[in-house]
Amino acid sequence: MSPFRLVYEKACHLPVDVEHKAFWVVRECNMNLTKAGAERKLQLAELENLCLEAYDNSRRYKEKKKTVHDKHIKRREFRPGQIVLLYNSRLRLVPGKLRSRWEGPYRVEKVEPYGVFHMRHPTSSKFLKVNGHRLKLYHGEKIKNQKELEVFLLEDPPREAE
Repeated sequence: MSPFRLVYEKACHLPVDVEHKAFWVVRECNMNLTKAGAERKLQLAELENLCLEAYDNSRRYKEKKKTVHDKHIKRREFRPGQIVLLYNSRLRLVPGKLRSRWEGPYRVEKVEPYGVFHMRHPTSSKFLKVNGHRLKLYHGEKIKNQKELEVFLLEDPPREAE
């Protein structure tokens, strides 16, 4: 297929004298088929080497980007028994301006690999299983007894009827 046909999707009709010269040039250039085949194999080998090199460069680039990204991740290491707050990331349609998105405090009960934490609220027996990136250390008062814990919800005060 000629380049003209590849571009314009129709055959190119050349004058007879040009076609004859083109046929003669093609016949002269491709006379030694074994040499042409060996050269083509060499070109394919070079192309494969370039592809492998590009793949290695891409892999190295991804590794560098990953190390840069991992440097900025805050490592959260909590031990069982510590008191933490949980970030509530649920979408709120009409959030209050000063309403906190941190819930808790919760007590860390169990630590699993890869940043998974089992937590329990001091006033209930329900367990939560959350990712460590949603937790932060609670710096408030120490919780002595579950019965002494007083929970304050940050809600808007009820409006009085006028």
